[in-house]
Amino acid sequence: MTGPLERLARRGLFLLDPEAAHGISIRALKSGVVPSCAAPADARLEQTIAGLTFPNPVGMAAGYDKNAEVPEALLRLGFGFTEIGTVTPRPQQGNDKPRIFRLVEDEAVINRLGFNNDGHGAALARLQACSRQALIGVNIGANKDSADRIADYVAGIRTFYAVARYFTANISSPNTPGLRDLQARESLAALLSVVLATRDEEAEKSGRRVPVFLKIAPDLTEGGMDDIAAEVLAHDLDGLIVSNTTLSREGLRDQRQAKEAGGLSGKPLFEKSTAVLARMRKRLGPDLPIIGVGGVSSAETAAEKIRAGADLVQLYSCMVYEGPGLPGRIVRGLSQLCDRDKLASIREIRDSRLDYWAGRNV
Repeated sequence: MTGPLERLARRGLFLLDPEAAHGISIRALKSGVVPSCAAPADARLEQTIAGLTFPNPVGMAAGYDKNAEVPEALLRLGFGFTEIGTVTPRPQQGNDKPRIFRLVEDEAVINRLGFNNDGHGAALARLQACSRQALIGVNIGANKDSADRIADYVAGIRTFYAVARYFTANISSPNTPGLRDLQARESLAALLSVVLATRDEEAEKSGRRVPVFLKIAPDLTEGGMDDIAAEVLAHDLDGLIVSNTTLSREGLRDQRQAKEAGGLSGKPLFEKSTAVLARMRKRLGPDLPIIGVGGVSSAETAAEKIRAGADLVQLYSCMVYEGPGLPGRIVRGLSQLCDRDKLASIREIRDSRLDYWAGRNV
């Protein structure tokens, strides 16, 4: 449950345009006004994934801290890791405003931001000032008007290699025209080949191998999932992030806001994204790391992602409704689950409801 101060802050922020409220929340984190909400360290929640040791499995998804303004402040809220971006080589304004919409009845958000960000140079300068121990991933994308989108991903790997703990290649935003076409098998094969070859070149030069993850959409056909799984397994990819926002509007109460174009996130995305997660786990087998994203709003929903096949989880939109104490509450709740079920590691519950979620028709 959110506390009285969080509820009061939410009421104030909800009087503002969503994008203005987002800017205020970034400034609040920068100023140190938001207190640390971290839960006590718990070895049972620690996970080693793709060669990285995560102190707990709960991360901040890309999209909130697009320009790497507050990654360390976010970690102080209790996240085990955070992901900045999506960043593109050149700064871009994104789509016309308004472009973020709250669906309060649904505890959801629709956005059509369009990779608005300050570009590689600004984000790099901020990350260079961060502790190298901070577990900060860099989510990379392509400029809307890029003549060579794959080259933009390559530029992201090269630019951030010294400061990123991991990379995420975002090919699944619905708000950059044609971007999701990179999920098609031939295009994905070309992207993965070049991006991973670039990573390997940088690893050889630096003596440090940085994992690369791929972020996919929840709006995939079974054939689309087959194709992605085949290419992921054919390349030396370090993991998958499932999933980005959805274009679906099924079951929403706020039909007025539901008409807005863009990607839907928040609680309504939970079932769809979790089913796709489980289906991808079935296709990929037990070893490839998967990060589950979409509708994580509590310790129980985080645990259910893990039961469906996730190694780690990420959240963002549910913090709009639950406040900055959410990651700490989830981590404490996962510790309590370990107490209750006498688990030596949270990993013991992974895949325990894989068949259930893989069979869900959502």
